[in-house]
Amino acid sequence: MSQTHDPESGPQEAALPEPRTEAAPGGEAAPGGEAAPGGEAAPGGETVVPPEGEVAAKAAEVAALAEAIRTIGGGSGGAGDGSAGGAAAGAAGAAAAPDEARASALSAVGEVLAAGGAPAPAVPALASAAVAAFGEGAATALREDPWALLGLPGTRPEQADGFARALLGAEAGPGDPRRGQALAVWLLEQAAVRGHSALEAGELREGLAKLGLPEPEQALQEAVLDGRVMPFQEEETGPGARATEEDEEPPVRMLLALERLALAEDSAADGLVRITSTFEPPADGDSDSDSANGDGDAADASPDTHDTPDARSRRSPTAEAWEAAAAAAPSASAGALVRTVAAHPLVLHTGDAASRAELAALLAAARGLGLRAWGAAWGEHGREALAAQLPPADRNASVTLAQLLDGGQDGPGRAEDGSLAIDLLIVQDAPLLDLELAATLVEALADGTRLVLSGDPGQLWSAGPGRLFADLLAAKPCPVVASRTPDLSPIGELVSGIGIGELQSVEAPEKEVVILTAREAGEAVHRAVQLLTDSIPRALGIPVEQTVLLTPGHAGPAGTRALNAAAKAKLNPGPGRFAGFDPGDRVVLSPLPGVNRPGTVLGGDQTGLRLALTDVAEEVLLPPAQIDRLRHGWALTAHQAVGRRWPGVVVVLPEDAAATLTRQWVYTAFSRAERHLSVVHAAGPALAQAVAERPAVARTTRLRAILAEHTEQAY
Repeated sequence: MSQTHDPESGPQEAALPEPRTEAAPGGEAAPGGEAAPGGEAAPGGETVVPPEGEVAAKAAEVAALAEAIRTIGGGSGGAGDGSAGGAAAGAAGAAAAPDEARASALSAVGEVLAAGGAPAPAVPALASAAVAAFGEGAATALREDPWALLGLPGTRPEQADGFARALLGAEAGPGDPRRGQALAVWLLEQAAVRGHSALEAGELREGLAKLGLPEPEQALQEAVLDGRVMPFQEEETGPGARATEEDEEPPVRMLLALERLALAEDSAADGLVRITSTFEPPADGDSDSDSANGDGDAADASPDTHDTPDARSRRSPTAEAWEAAAAAAPSASAGALVRTVAAHPLVLHTGDAASRAELAALLAAARGLGLRAWGAAWGEHGREALAAQLPPADRNASVTLAQLLDGGQDGPGRAEDGSLAIDLLIVQDAPLLDLELAATLVEALADGTRLVLSGDPGQLWSAGPGRLFADLLAAKPCPVVASRTPDLSPIGELVSGIGIGELQSVEAPEKEVVILTAREAGEAVHRAVQLLTDSIPRALGIPVEQTVLLTPGHAGPAGTRALNAAAKAKLNPGPGRFAGFDPGDRVVLSPLPGVNRPGTVLGGDQTGLRLALTDVAEEVLLPPAQIDRLRHGWALTAHQAVGRRWPGVVVVLPEDAAATLTRQWVYTAFSRAERHLSVVHAAGPALAQAVAERPAVARTTRLRAILAEHTEQAY
């Protein structure tokens, strides 16, 4: 890649955690040694407890995801009728008793926490988390098992050990069975934060031994018997597997998984097998149905919740109708996708942003054939991008995953059996699906529904555990259609090379790609902010609002905190009078891990911060208790940036991020740029080494092996 110039030119006692004032939404590797929930390791090699609420949020029912996103996204609610006042009064009276019970539970658990050595400022937040996790009997639960404290966000083993010693005295030994079980679950939760859905038994035993557990094997057995951990045995596969003779049993490995993740992974696999096995291919010959012959009206593809065999028959285009639709497709890649979807219930589609035109062609063709076809994107940016390429009559068929799942008027609705009222679902940004969301999505599909999972295999995986899209590509249970729609821009050429492990020079006559070197982090921050605020807007005409700074982590001298502080001082200086924010600040709201909504601060008072969210063009009020979900948004991590692109991108690579860089990270960060990419480079040879030698941070999952048991590797 050629250099150019600036476009202008053993357990120990420790205090319990204090309440956290800053979360790490959408977190990933931090040069300062922060948590790496996106699956990237901290440079110091230490795994740090994730931000408060992150693990707990993923442990919650995934079905709540859609409603949570919809609420934060500013979904409107209709006004109530005349009886609303009376109903509200009744509800308030009914809530009085539960409120009293909760207050009593909070008081009781607060006393236990104080007795265990919790600092007074930390008690209210910890008490609230304990009651949320263990119910009104939280105080009793913590007295009977002090190591249950590890189930609360932000708690580390040494803190739980100190808490146990304070409550139990000499009885709190390192080999206590309660300690062993709690540590086993905690290690698996930490692995889930890093993207693993399971861990090898040997790795888990080593982790327990490092935490001072005398009998790690016994602790694992007890955790399995208790049902909190589930064991699985599978054949070793992949490049590292030992070769065997023809008559020799293949080597196996023992995996251990949290119950919720094991069930989600099984459910996702079962759902995929179900829709595949119940699919009926299109029939040959003529049909009396207009839609079967490709003459259907897209409006007829509206939700039909009264699904019957006769209705399904009318929505079964013939093979000839599908072939006619494929022949009419606007490109060879789009035609290949239409033909493949016609004949198969599950299809993987790979490609970058340029390939979205193929998805639009498929969606329009299917609706033209009378099918209830819908496209779902990770966020508003993807939804709008797909809708823009659809005929006007079909644009309402492009929704977000939240709209798809919540059953509201913006989505397809539900059939009488509770399944989604659709015949074909196209999912954009499929690599971002974690196991629990994927399981929820697949479970919602009726038998025989066609499912297309589309995404760029080179980009970062989900913020949550699993690697659904990558595992499906590896397992090969279905056909894969690779987009042949090229991105011929200098940025596209650069990113394509990175995808195959080559960091190559590109010609950029219009300064589409600019590389600048920096000696150290301070200089990198200065150059990046100068590009954002002056050089790019003046030389290229891309306004500040359409340019983003990307860096590997939140902490460190060139992390998002440092970059955002420098950008704020230049663009919107102020005292941060509203919990560190001022009106006019550019922010990003992360209501859930992996969900990041850009916006601007409008103002605030004692009720919370008023935000204008960019994607939905609506105002929302963020209560004080949720301020830790908000960060300044001039600079983001690559994980916060997935699912969207900007006209201008400045990637900052500080020297202390060298150990965290991977090909996957570089590919994702560079590919966020649409018109211009600047790289402020202080990482030395680490960038080229990462692209050539470190494809991605590995994740341990079970999905590939599960699919291998139930499907043939036919593709």
